[in-house]
Amino acid sequence: MELPTSPLVARLVEEFNKLPGIGPKSAQRLAYYLIRVSREEAKALAEAILAMKESTVFCSLCQNITEADPCLICRDEARDRTKICVVEDPLDVLPLERTRIYKGLYHVLHGIISPMNGIGPDDLKIAELLNRLKTGAVREVILATNPNLEGEATAMYIHRLLSPLGIRVTRLARGLPAGADLEYADDVTLTRALEGRQEL
Repeated sequence: MELPTSPLVARLVEEFNKLPGIGPKSAQRLAYYLIRVSREEAKALAEAILAMKESTVFCSLCQNITEADPCLICRDEARDRTKICVVEDPLDVLPLERTRIYKGLYHVLHGIISPMNGIGPDDLKIAELLNRLKTGAVREVILATNPNLEGEATAMYIHRLLSPLGIRVTRLARGLPAGADLEYADDVTLTRALEGRQEL
């Protein structure tokens, strides 16, 4: 038997449940938490979400999330423009930046090749990466996809595309545990993985 609840609360629970990592119970907790907060706090959250959606874009160069195009990293003249580190998602840039070891540029694919989920190479920002390499300035592409089946398949696909271009293609060293996501790796592990990257 389904318990009676307000249609507005049910709708909010349903919307929270669509978020990654939020199951039905967590969605309910978030919705009921928002019922208890002040109107000002709820309004601040809603305004933050709307402002983010209205003001953020993808950088036309690296495809990372930014408020100004190109992004701060791509505009930084001190960055090593001969290296591009390819990551799956914008979240993956943050832990790599925290290491303070890598000083090159990035390229965000916005996903990985996953036939089971209907995601092919054309659904990723691979064409944009190839376009960036046409200038001839890039000497090394570091493939920093996650060390799982889809991440490895994506890395191998990109490696095959780049091989004829004469650009050095490296992969993060195996300091990262298999099946783990970059987002959860600690700084020491990421530093070792960056420093120990190997030729593919």
